[in-house]
Amino acid sequence: MNSIIKFINQRILFILLFLAPIAHSADLEIIIDKGIENALPIAIVPFGWSQASALPPIDVSAIISDDLARSARFAPMEEQDMPQRPDDFAQINFKDWQKLGMENLVIGQLNQTETGEYIVDFRLLDVYKGKQIVGFSIPSGKDRLRHTAHEIADIIYEKLIGVRGAFATRIAYITVIKNRDGTKKYTLQIADADGFNPQVLLQSSEPLLSPSWSPDGKKIAYVSFESKNSMVYVQDILTGKRERIASNPGINSAPAWSPDGSRLAMTLSKDGNPEIYVMNLSSKSLQRITTNSAIDTEPAWSHNGSMLAFTSDRGGGPQIYEVPASGGEPKRLTFVGPYNARPRYSPDDKYIAVVNGESNTYRIGVLDRKSGQFDILTETRLDESPSFSPNGHMIIYTTTGFRGTELAATSTDGTVHQRLALEGGEVREPAWGPFMNQ
Repeated sequence: MNSIIKFINQRILFILLFLAPIAHSADLEIIIDKGIENALPIAIVPFGWSQASALPPIDVSAIISDDLARSARFAPMEEQDMPQRPDDFAQINFKDWQKLGMENLVIGQLNQTETGEYIVDFRLLDVYKGKQIVGFSIPSGKDRLRHTAHEIADIIYEKLIGVRGAFATRIAYITVIKNRDGTKKYTLQIADADGFNPQVLLQSSEPLLSPSWSPDGKKIAYVSFESKNSMVYVQDILTGKRERIASNPGINSAPAWSPDGSRLAMTLSKDGNPEIYVMNLSSKSLQRITTNSAIDTEPAWSHNGSMLAFTSDRGGGPQIYEVPASGGEPKRLTFVGPYNARPRYSPDDKYIAVVNGESNTYRIGVLDRKSGQFDILTETRLDESPSFSPNGHMIIYTTTGFRGTELAATSTDGTVHQRLALEGGEVREPAWGPFMNQ
């Protein structure tokens, strides 16, 4: 039991030590450290604006361009290098763009209606064929214009890359502010995937940990120490209403939603030893999944709902195991290195992202479930909390950077690396939210 408590305390201490003092919330600055060499050239021309006497409420084309550049799969043309500024098909001289090596062109218009609403028109064009690939006219309110721009970037990404874009999704994370009197304020926040529009869901003078999105993106499960002991809550994002799910004596931690949203897997030590349990959220009934004298924690659901991956030291050190979600005999999955923890399934269930540790160095690795191939994706020393984007192309995680601990992202093949720095501060425990209209 002493070794179990020691391991639990090490995991919690590892997280809490990383929850360093930070500044007040702000938008994230995204810095691309490494991109793919054959990024697609594309030009997103500044959109036309129907109200010439006033400035547009936002720069739609700039948001689209930033999204595509952030994926590192596109190389958007600088505006000053554009030979034209067309906002209508008839204005385009395709030969001018061909001479500059542009393969694709995006044009559009932002129009304000008599009722004060907006309509965003856009076209994605094949420069060499001189034809439209896709085009839409999208109604939008003023407060949703950024989201509409992200949706357009998603459409472009899917048409040219062949995978659904994830720019119109959100991330959740924890921040901490050190007050002048030495106390700390912990904050659970969500924001757009590009770091804009941060929204505070909860503030506490005690630690907040492990945010987990419901499959419909409407709720967040998390761990709170506000009563001096770990408790699991589920909170409605829109209303702020929350429900205490687990407050047993001992450990209540690591909540994870089932793919259908009806159940919550978590770690409980209510029976004396940290084990994996699954709670039916309707009846509040519990099913114990693991039974072992070692520590079992950090459960994650496969996206088909059939399996649970978790961290256990039953083999002598932290490693990833997998068990049927209905219960059964766990199977060890990881064998590379003495430390593997915090499993997360890719959306297609082909891979599991983990924290791989050795010699006080922790990096993000990915396990191919079918072949057993294990690849290390990151190169920094203290990487934690991997979370897949809903399209499976990126993994967000925490790392140490020039400004302290910050968010970072890597592509699942390791070819793209980004840092997402909160200006003047730090941020922890990222969780990438689901597609909002699935």
